[in-house]
Amino acid sequence: MHPPTLQDVYRARRIVYQQLAPTPLIRSAAMSELLGCEIYLKLETATPIGAFKIRGGLNLIAQLSDAERERGVITASTGNHGQSIAYAARAFGVRAVIAAPEGANPDKVASMRRLGAEVVLTGRDFGEAHGWAEAQAQLEGWRYVHPANEPLLIAGVATASLEILEALPDTDVIVAPVGGGSGVSGHCIVAKQLNPRVKVIGVQAEKAPAVYQSWKAGKCLETPDAATWAEGVATRTAFELPLGVMRKHVDDIVLLSEEELRQGVIFLLESAHQLAEPAGAASAAAARKLGARLRGQRVVLIVSGCNITREQLTRVLTDPRPW
Repeated sequence: MHPPTLQDVYRARRIVYQQLAPTPLIRSAAMSELLGCEIYLKLETATPIGAFKIRGGLNLIAQLSDAERERGVITASTGNHGQSIAYAARAFGVRAVIAAPEGANPDKVASMRRLGAEVVLTGRDFGEAHGWAEAQAQLEGWRYVHPANEPLLIAGVATASLEILEALPDTDVIVAPVGGGSGVSGHCIVAKQLNPRVKVIGVQAEKAPAVYQSWKAGKCLETPDAATWAEGVATRTAFELPLGVMRKHVDDIVLLSEEELRQGVIFLLESAHQLAEPAGAASAAAARKLGARLRGQRVVLIVSGCNITREQLTRVLTDPRPW
């Protein structure tokens, strides 16, 4: 299993652009003034599913073999990856089964079902849903779509980085949330080749630090749980393919408390009038924490998703207690 190349990303763009338009890259004057640097927001919230993952789903499902399309696909997700597979499967006429944790974001579950996927709620978290889906793939003969160990997924989501570097070639820093790692590894593959001086910084939750710990240790590690309310980064283990890319190219990974994640949602809403789910606002929260390290630089924050529920948003705005 090898990571995609820059040429793979260019090929993926031809596929992705048959279904999607490039997402906006906007400068936030208020955030720039508050943080003392030039802040640009890459609004992956503007996709049809409100998340960056759709790019990878389209690229992978478009390149399935005839036999794989006939059998159908199965995957596991806390929501956004599942939406991407559901959206792409509908676009290409492929059956899709999505395993999601029993406490999954209900809005994301509803979206997956609305897009035509069969959603099975199973397990206490992503790790258990992932195990169930792998077992079912073996039993039923479906094509299992791993949420991170898929070069075609990474190449697809990396098309966002092409858009950034083409629009803003003098970017100094890209800050991106890390769940399974497909997004941040895609930024590494593109940005480090088009402009090697670009720094790529990942963001994880303190309560779900598996990738951070694995990155530091140089091998895939697993944590007992992933107790963060930011389901988009709630993974208990690192995955081999994206971790290999991150080990070579990621410049740093920032850990955020649950309160810092909450404040990131508020910061993005108040300063840029952009609504994001907690994982989607993690880059904004990290920028606040990094502070002086970003001073005077041109910084792109990946706003990776906006699928926050009404209940979550209400609690963010009114209840500062830890989740």
